[in-house]
Amino acid sequence: MPLTDTAVRQAKPKEKDYSLTDASGLSLFVASKGAKAWHFRFSWHGKQPRISLGTYPETSLKEARELRDAARALVAKGIDPRIDRRQTQQAASASTENTFEAVAERWYAFKRPRLTSAAKGSAEQSRTYLDKDLIPALGKIPIADIRRGDVLAAVRRVEKRGALHVAEKCRTWLKQIFSYAIAEGVIDSNPATDLEVVAAVQPPVRNNPILCGDAELKGFLVALRKFEGSLFTSSAIRLLLLTGVRTGEVRSAAPSQFDLDAALWTIPPDAVKQLRSRVRTEGDKIPPYLVPLSRQAVEVVREVLAMTGRCKLLFTGRNNPSKQMSENTVNVAIKRMGFGGKLTGHGLRGTISTALNEKGYESDWIEAQLSHAGEDKVRGSYNHARYVEQRRGMMQEWADYLDAVEAAD
Repeated sequence: MPLTDTAVRQAKPKEKDYSLTDASGLSLFVASKGAKAWHFRFSWHGKQPRISLGTYPETSLKEARELRDAARALVAKGIDPRIDRRQTQQAASASTENTFEAVAERWYAFKRPRLTSAAKGSAEQSRTYLDKDLIPALGKIPIADIRRGDVLAAVRRVEKRGALHVAEKCRTWLKQIFSYAIAEGVIDSNPATDLEVVAAVQPPVRNNPILCGDAELKGFLVALRKFEGSLFTSSAIRLLLLTGVRTGEVRSAAPSQFDLDAALWTIPPDAVKQLRSRVRTEGDKIPPYLVPLSRQAVEVVREVLAMTGRCKLLFTGRNNPSKQMSENTVNVAIKRMGFGGKLTGHGLRGTISTALNEKGYESDWIEAQLSHAGEDKVRGSYNHARYVEQRRGMMQEWADYLDAVEAAD
């Protein structure tokens, strides 16, 4: 009985390799480690040789049947499909259109509209490490001539300099580039699969340091009040501490987002790190991130608007008011205040989360205030627009608590 898409999709690995027969010589090979590949067996001078037609799911059942039919047509003409493929690949390899660099550039052009365009987003990262690592190592080689050892060597060079997170991303991008080449018909197999099996082990993730207890919090608040740097910088840090938003959301904040009479900050979903990918697919269905403002937060915003109200950004760049504040500004200031290694801009969110949880506030309110998805990803992804009034009271009490801590003897 011919295979179905469901049967192919649900085929599970067993202790030993096995094959599922389709028809007319086509079969699905299922390896014990989980990989699936299409094979076509044909009669040739009294023997039954076999040729690979690609891997699943990169090559669908329908596409595998089309490739099988094309191979059968060659056999009927007295042409060995293995030799025909080799000649076709050699011709492709001889063309500069199918070097690794050329295919990688086509892949990037295809993927670019779907990638995050922020300064440290996937578009910028993939471009950087294509140019820095992958193209210098593999770029001039015809992609059909690249073997698994070549790909592994390119990743090993990244691991060798200690950039293990980058190496992980490179493995993903390489797999996608070769899959793209398969889809183009340039190659038949992906030499970048299963590289994670031999990947260097990454060290444990180090969480951002946070402030714990009234003593540490008071020390920071006093240092912030005495900070001799830019008022913009100290105000940005204070707004972070009063709201719990991300540093990127403060840096991209625009005066038009604030309704100070209503004490509400409305952040567009495409400016929220966690929502950008969903905005690209769901568009207007994603509501904005609503941040209720305490009296103290409103005062901070009013003070900054008095200086930058005519600019398109609330916190402008030091030398160019049309650009955002530098992404390093907050952390550099925290270090200058004497808290280097003890706190980061992102650690302020952890400080707020820990303190509010210890004070017994509803976890849903806290997660919504911090724009976290929470355990229930479907429900939680929209929580950033919920519990506004509950959060308003919570954040006012938090701001009053900070004032009390700073003023305490």
